[in-house]
Amino acid sequence: MGRTLWQQTWPMAMGVMALLGFNLVDSIFVARLGTQPLAAQSFTFPVTFIIIGVQVGMGIAIAATISRALGAGEHERARRLGSLILCGGGVIMALLMVVLWLVQGPVFAAMGAGDDILAVIRTYWWPWLLASWMGAMLYFGYSLFRAHGEARFPGIIMIVTSLLNLVLDPLLIFGIGPFPGLGLPGAAWATLIAFTGGILLVGMKLGRQDWLSFHHLGEEARRSSGPFLHIAGPAMVSQLMPPASALLATSVVARLGNAAVASWGLASRLETFVLLVVLALTMSLPPWLGRNYGAGKWRETRQLMNLAVRVVLIWQFMLGVVVAVLAAPIAGLMTGDDAVRDSLTTLMRFLLPSYAFLGICMLVVSASNALGWPMKAMLISFLRLFACYLPCLWIGSLVGGLTGLAAGAALGNVLAGIMAWRLYRHSLGERGKSSEGEVALEPVK
Repeated sequence: MGRTLWQQTWPMAMGVMALLGFNLVDSIFVARLGTQPLAAQSFTFPVTFIIIGVQVGMGIAIAATISRALGAGEHERARRLGSLILCGGGVIMALLMVVLWLVQGPVFAAMGAGDDILAVIRTYWWPWLLASWMGAMLYFGYSLFRAHGEARFPGIIMIVTSLLNLVLDPLLIFGIGPFPGLGLPGAAWATLIAFTGGILLVGMKLGRQDWLSFHHLGEEARRSSGPFLHIAGPAMVSQLMPPASALLATSVVARLGNAAVASWGLASRLETFVLLVVLALTMSLPPWLGRNYGAGKWRETRQLMNLAVRVVLIWQFMLGVVVAVLAAPIAGLMTGDDAVRDSLTTLMRFLLPSYAFLGICMLVVSASNALGWPMKAMLISFLRLFACYLPCLWIGSLVGGLTGLAAGAALGNVLAGIMAWRLYRHSLGERGKSSEGEVALEPVK
């Protein structure tokens, strides 16, 4: 099991590292433009997370429904589901982009962005929305590959698109020779071009696979829309809770000044990069768990989750401690502004070790969706953010400013991880007792 978990996870880990790496590189290049462009980009992060939340929620449903069909031996149905999801997902994401373009002014103003920041955001936002739509379609393609147990190819495409973005970023942001740079919008255009290249490669690969079918799609839509929405609805709500939380958190941080907002934005990008192993596991585990669900293999599910949680705890805590110790020099590499650097150092020292517990919570949410507990996943996401994270962050900011905010956020992550694991053990314990041939479930030691 450990060998299989490694084989399924490492390609996704490399791909996620590359993908998140170029997002981090985006912020590092933008930081060279000054505090105002970096603050403008940081204000867009919570709204960008709304896009990511919707696409990830749909991706979870894609992997779960197709892998369950494959586990039950319904291969023709799996092909029809793949076609339906790619077409319907593109339409849904396009409508979301239009809505986010129309409401940009009131949303960013409510978050605390001044008129000067809003003017900078406006030039960046429309190419970034277009890039986000391309990225969502690329993600749906990745989900289709993962549902069929193919993790290596999506990982390779993530690396290719990140390298292309890395090359284009300085050219489009700063310019070269007689060609002037575009500034902050250049980062969005670089991402758009990179994602377009990725879609072309994924489309060529899909054309050689027998994973899509356009026969009897209307009948399949009527049959599968209910089960799909049963997973996708709560999954999207679960994924949209972090953006809503990020909006509130950014509003709290904005009271501490533009330097704090800029450092918070860099910390958010660094957070996803540091959590790349967890993110890779949330991609590689659901198809495996979905097949177990379809085949009724609950003992293997328990063993697999115990193994995954051990990996997350050990890896994330060790990595968090190392990065926290090296926080000052790492922050110096990410920004040249003294105020932003000092704030980022403080955030890193408190937050990084707590990601071991945040990783457990993320793993449990992903597994709950794959195991047919979407409402449980939504409950865990809600409790994590609105009962653990935000209250601790807000109280910490009132008591100790930025340092208190960082300490409160770290405490919230720890409480969320403990809460999520206890709820997961309870749920799987009940399911195991009701399954024929299952033994009593044991906690992770």
